[in-house]
Amino acid sequence: MTGPPEGGRERGPQGGPEGPQGGGAAPEREAGTEDYTGAVYGSLLAASVVVGAGTLGKYPRLELVALLLGTGVVFWAAHVFSRLFGARMVRRLSWDVVRSTSKEERPIIKAAVPPAVAAAIAPLFGLGATGIAWLALAVALIGQVGWATLAASRAGASRRLMVLAGVINLFLGLLIVLLKVALAH
Repeated sequence: MTGPPEGGRERGPQGGPEGPQGGGAAPEREAGTEDYTGAVYGSLLAASVVVGAGTLGKYPRLELVALLLGTGVVFWAAHVFSRLFGARMVRRLSWDVVRSTSKEERPIIKAAVPPAVAAAIAPLFGLGATGIAWLALAVALIGQVGWATLAASRAGASRRLMVLAGVINLFLGLLIVLLKVALAH
């Protein structure tokens, strides 16, 4: 989480100072802008789920798909909850705030879909349980690097900063791959 903006005061949900009418939620984004934080985070989460899955049971493909999607939903719900209640909530909670916060955090779930689809269709490529896990991991990491690079691009970053965003996320992904190798799944 970031601290208060310049001037030292936290911002409310509409970007105004927090006070009797303000809340602790993040400021609204400008119209037409997208926040890719959830997609990058969700892709990293999906990669971590694949690594942490360990030995799957009798139906590894189905179990990995369920684990990826289920974990994405649980983390999405945790993010929504923490944004709604974790910040010093001053204003009343409304269904509009719940809906908008839920929508803003949806990329966490969406990022789990491509690796889950990869796991689901892996048998079409003749992959066994190990191959399914590696394919899902590769798709998650490609998503992570892609979302980070796209976020930098859409934010107007220089080409150098876009490459840096991709390299940093590739490094994080490689750490996950090393963890998978070390755990010998």
